[in-house]
Amino acid sequence: MRYIELSLLLGISLFNMPVTDAKIFTRCELAKELFNSGIPKTFISNWVCLIESESGADTSKVSELPNLSTSYGIFQINSKEWCRKSRKGGECGMRCEDFLTEDIKDDIKCAKVIYNRHGFKIWKGWMSRCKSRPLPDVSKCFGKRKK
Repeated sequence: MRYIELSLLLGISLFNMPVTDAKIFTRCELAKELFNSGIPKTFISNWVCLIESESGADTSKVSELPNLSTSYGIFQINSKEWCRKSRKGGECGMRCEDFLTEDIKDDIKCAKVIYNRHGFKIWKGWMSRCKSRPLPDVSKCFGKRKK
């Protein structure tokens, strides 16, 4: 009887878990997504470096911070200013949880808002690992066009 109760409890717990389509992007996948979202090729290496330094390109990354805010997704977009937990809001007008899926178009859109206000300097990962350092080479991600 105890086995049946535990099985039911486990089944209910699994059923209630949120389903996310998280993904760890490759460097070239990121470069192409960024380019397709309007990031100029000359800046893509900075954006890829930022993403790799902030989240390891893992869309499921969530970081609880000492100021009681939380950062979400590949850009580690913070709930204090840019998004709201469980509802749309913040400066980007988005739910923070929406930054945890493999569809990163909304992440890029919000990251552009952040960049336009503060530049890359707002991201600690970019400041410590990308600024004035060699950036990832993404030139091979786009290949050469056939004539």
